[in-house]
Parts: sequence; structure tokens; C-alpha cells
Amino acid sequence: MPDIARVLTDIALDRTFDYEIPPEMRDRIQLGHRVRVPFGGRECWGFVIAFPEVAGHSRLKPVSALHSDTPLIPSTLVQLASWMATYYLCPLEKAMTGILPESVRNTDSSFKTLIYAHLENLPDAVQMQALRKKAPKQAEALETLTTTGPLPVTDLVARGIPRQALQALTRKGWVSLQDQTVEREPESSGLFAESAPTTLTDEQVVALDRVMAEMSKPEPAPVLLHGVTGSGKTEVYLRAIGDALARGKSAIVLVPEISLTPQSVDRFRSRFSRLAGGIAVLHSNLSAGERHDQWHKIRAGTSRLVIGARSAVFAPVQNLGIIVVDEEHEPGYKQQDAPRYHARDVAVVRGRMEHAAVLLGSATPSLETWHNAKSGKYGLTSLTCRVDSQQMPTLFVVDMRREKQGPGGAVISRKLHEAVLQRLEKGEQTILFINRRGFASSLLCTACGHTVTCQHCSVPLTYHRTGQRMACHLCGHTEPAPTKCPACGDPKIRFGSAGTQKVELTISKLFPKASLARVDSDTMSKKGAYTGMLSAFKTGKIDILVGTQMIAKGLHFPNVTLVGVIHADLALGLPDFRASERVFQLLVQVAGRAGRGGIRGEVIVQSYSPGHPAIQYARRHDYHGFVEEELGFRQHYAYPPSLRCVLFTVRARSEEKAEFSARHLEGLLRQAAGAVAEIGAAAPAPIEKMQDWHRWQVFAKTSSMTRFGALARPVLLEARWPEGVWVAADVDPVSLM
Repeated sequence: MPDIARVLTDIALDRTFDYEIPPEMRDRIQLGHRVRVPFGGRECWGFVIAFPEVAGHSRLKPVSALHSDTPLIPSTLVQLASWMATYYLCPLEKAMTGILPESVRNTDSSFKTLIYAHLENLPDAVQMQALRKKAPKQAEALETLTTTGPLPVTDLVARGIPRQALQALTRKGWVSLQDQTVEREPESSGLFAESAPTTLTDEQVVALDRVMAEMSKPEPAPVLLHGVTGSGKTEVYLRAIGDALARGKSAIVLVPEISLTPQSVDRFRSRFSRLAGGIAVLHSNLSAGERHDQWHKIRAGTSRLVIGARSAVFAPVQNLGIIVVDEEHEPGYKQQDAPRYHARDVAVVRGRMEHAAVLLGSATPSLETWHNAKSGKYGLTSLTCRVDSQQMPTLFVVDMRREKQGPGGAVISRKLHEAVLQRLEKGEQTILFINRRGFASSLLCTACGHTVTCQHCSVPLTYHRTGQRMACHLCGHTEPAPTKCPACGDPKIRFGSAGTQKVELTISKLFPKASLARVDSDTMSKKGAYTGMLSAFKTGKIDILVGTQMIAKGLHFPNVTLVGVIHADLALGLPDFRASERVFQLLVQVAGRAGRGGIRGEVIVQSYSPGHPAIQYARRHDYHGFVEEELGFRQHYAYPPSLRCVLFTVRARSEEKAEFSARHLEGLLRQAAGAVAEIGAAAPAPIEKMQDWHRWQVFAKTSSMTRFGALARPVLLEARWPEGVWVAADVDPVSLM
């Protein structure tokens, strides 16, 4: 039995403290236990992360109390937090905070209880007849409970039965009122009915066999499932998960967007409707109570199948068998605040720690994952054809430089206009994609060239027609739209590139009889809005769907035969080495929404850079060609996956402080780790000012993240910075902005 507990307190910056374990706790305390310990002149909570044989200091204080009889965090998650702190160059308590939801860490959080009315006895017929005359509400309550069984008192009150009537029934011994724990359930889309396994194609059989072979190994390697859109990757996921559950193991399924979670849950519920304990859901849009209940249900082993966004990779499942990472290439798996982890990579590490299989699925795998698969580090299996002999959609590229404006102006080309009209006549559905919300990207004065910019961020404000306002999509600042140039006073101020609002307005004028819906973060802000929209689209109540990347992936609607991509090259000019990869992936994913029924789909891509390789390879559905060319570019300039990279960002309210501190950081990194990494010169960030913070960056590339991290982490944690200066490290960044 251990005598010493090493505790990570909630209030210490990357430091642990040793405490004596009282004799009465020594046979109970375990790794991951939440404990209360003395700290300075007060007490605080912390986690047991180790049991050292020798204490780090003398005169140990004793552990005061255990939070519960069982550890709050499984020991493997404690080990995972330690790895994250080391790899992602962050304090250990930040890693632990990322693993454990606030609603679970909070010692005041508890399960929700309601008072239920239970029927104990029924009066005889004479008593019941008298009750109906003298106390009809009491009689109504008894009749209701006879039909429904136990009900919350609040439900009965809502039905018009007063609490006094229930209290009178309890005094007579006919009804009892009991506290009962109620699980707070996340919403479900309700779009998918119960389903049975489908007949596998030959390629699916090969893919499933490859995954099952790894699952049977004591040390399974991750497997990349590279399958074109509509090729049946989900069926492979379902079969592999079903095998893990049948062997008494647990499974985690990760999806890249919170908005995709409800429909993903229903897909799996349709297959595993009889699974004891049901399916648990974890993501950041749940209420604190929902997260609390779901987490504890998983920790107790009640639920063995967990679905969620990136934070679900930390689900405290017991006996983990498989982790599925759907659309593994998506940047949504990257956490933007400390700990800045990538859920896909954390899944691979957790799988290795717990000897669980990891299945990575994508039609357009990230170059890092593809490199790992081709080098033999990961397994690789492919689905090259759509199921049910469905053909890949035909993709046309419209050169907007040569386009003569038609009824849709500069927003909708003549070809796209005609194609939408044809779908409406046939009763088929259309998706129009533009990766920019708002009405216009900016307001520009044609007289002096002035662009209306955010006073808090170094970016143009976006014009929103609703409310005639300008909005910053970085900090949320809004202001009224000007009627004349703020710089020179000229009224010749015009809109920049179109956004979802302008596309919606244009389509409504072109096709006034069509049913139209817009999907972006402005219209989908209310809980349940996205689910309701999907339901309406699935049932054919919406003819045309206009939206951002919220509609670019994961949707399966057989009646969609046309996808239009407006301003396909929006992101190609960004100062980011991943820009081409992002555009290629997005085009392939959104094109995959077309032709998933019996009719071949059509995709029309509008572009001012039609010859760009990302667009041309997407037009031909040629992932291999794109990867070969892009990997050559990455290798030439020593970008990932050739080398690993870390982006250090320094921010301060003062531009001078930000620059000085960034140059100082550059010097510290060169001195500490220059031998194992190429340290770039400090420079302003592409978006130099954000939310009134001035931002400078230092970019580092290394062939050994382990060696570089060991040298760079002390610099971050121990260096002293001027007041008001913040420094952050982003390992394996997905954006350089």
C-alpha cells in the first residue's frame, strides 16, 4: 500500500506536491483519485497522479479527504494528460483540465433529481365514485398514474392537477412521493429509423477484415480507411464497433463538428438500439448538467458506446476496444486553446496506451495521415467505389473571369442558374455552398480605396444585410453600415465578395417559388435549429439549401442531385502552407453531397482561379494526383509531414511589447533548441491585431518533436515576460493565421 501521494493541485502552475496518505486511506486511494489537501493556509482539490517511493520534500502534510470511493479519472487518462503536457508544451494542470469537464471537476455538481408520484394503492369502486364527486382532481391523478405509471410531480401539475391533490392522496396512502434521479439527455435529430446491417461490397469486406485483423492483435496499429464519398465507410465503422461491443469492449466515435453529432448518434442508435445503457454523447454544446450525467454514465460503465466531437476522445470508458475518427482530416479536431491538442493524434496515442484499435476514415486524408499510412506506420485500406453502383458526380468548373453576367449577376453563373432551374422542374434538391457568411465580405470606397475595418482587429468588417450592420467575425464587434465613405465622405461605397446572405437573396429573386433555407452560424444559433433544418430538408420541404461548411460534410440526402460551389478559391490566397490542401478537401467533400441516390449528381464550381491544381485535381476526383504534387511542395520547403512544426504566438495590448517579447522569445529558443530545430525570425501574425491584442509569431520546424519539446518547454514555463504579455505554443498547428 502506498504511503505517499503525488498530487496535482487545481491552483499550482505545472507543479506537483507530495502528501502523506493517512492509514485509513491507504487501501482505498488510487491513481486518478480526486483528493482534498492542505495548501498554504487553506485547502484545495487536486488529483493523485503518482505514488512515489521517496517524497520530494520532508514533513509531509496528510491528504484531508477523498472526493469519492472510486477514482474520478481512469489511470490511463492520467498518463494521457502527462503525455499531452509534454508533447503540446503546456502545464500539466491545463492538460488535466482539458480531459475533465468543468461540470465533473466542480465538487458542487450533482445529478438532477425530481419528485415522482408513484401509485401505491387504488381505492375500491365505491371510494373512487365518491372521490370523483368530492375531489375530481384527486380522482384524475389516480386515473392518470394508473395509465402512465410513475410521473414527475411537475408533469402532473402541468396537466392541471394541483400539488394539494397529490399531498391529499399521499395522506390517504394511495400515492407516494419519491425523489428520483433523472438523466439529462442531449437532443437527438430523430432522422434515422432502426436499421439492419447492409450487404457489404467486396471492398468493404476487405476493409473490414483489415480492421478486424488489427483489433485481434495485442498491439494494434492505427488503420486509415481511405474511401471516396458515398463508399460506405460508416458501415465499416458500424461492423467494427459491433464486434468490439460483442466482445464486451467499449468504443468511441469522433465526428469533426458538433452540428454533426445528433445525426451521427441516430445513425448508431438505429444499429445499436438494443445496446444496454444506450449511447452516450459528449461535446461542448451540452449543458453542464448533460455533460455531468453523460460523463458519469460512461465512467460507471453503463454506456459502452460514446459519440462526440473532439473532447469525446477523453471519454472515461472502461475496457476500450476501438476509437473511430471520422473525417480525420478536418481542422475541427484541433483545440484552439490550451491544451492545443489534435483529437486524431490523441486518439492514436490513447489507442496505443490502452491496446485499442484506431480507425481513421476520410475521402481526403490529411497529408500527415497519408504519409504515416504509406510509410507503414499506419495500416491502409481503401474504398474506391460508391455503394449500390452509384457513380461519382460530374464536376464542371466555370471560369468566372470570362463569365458574362446573366440573371444571377456576379454571384450565380448562367450554367449554375440553368442547372438549379432544371432541378426544380424535376423535383430534385440543390445545395449551394459558399464558405463565407454575411452579405458581403467588406465595404470598399471606389473613390479613395478605403475599406471599413474592425477597430479591434486588423481585418475588414463583413456587411450583414439583416439590421444593416457591419460585423467582425473574429471578435464580434458590430457597428451600423455607413452610407458614405468614413475616410473621404464619398457615397460611392460598394460591396466586396458575396456571402451567404447575398447568395440567399439572389436565389430568392431568381427562383421566387422555391423553398429556400440558409445554414450558417447566424441562422443556426438557436438550439435545435440545425436539427430542424435537416429534418425539413430530408422530408423535401426545402428545395435549395445555401450554407457554409456546416453543410459540406456528413450529410446524406439521396434527392440532392446538384451542388454549386460559389467562390471556390476564397482560401487559396491565405498565407498558410495548408491552403491548397484545405480547398481540395472542401471541394471533394461538398461535391460528395451530390448524387447519393439513384441519379448521378452534378457539381458546378465557380472560380476565378480555375487552373489551380487544387481545383483541377478535385474536378477529376484525383486524390492521389493531388497528394503526389502537394507532398513534393511540402518536401521542397520542409513543411509537414517532412518536418514537424510549432507556432509560437506572443500577444500584448502594446504593439511594442508584443514585438519586443517575440524577438526575445526567438532568441531564447535559438539558444535553448537551435541545435535541433530551425527557428524562424519573429514576425507579425497574418492577422496582426485581434480583439485589441497585437500578435507576433515565431515559427519553428524540427525533425524531432521529442527533443525539441524537451528543450523548448522549460523556456515557455520558466521565462518571465513583461506584464500584460502572453505566450502560447501550438504544436502541429492547422492554421498559421
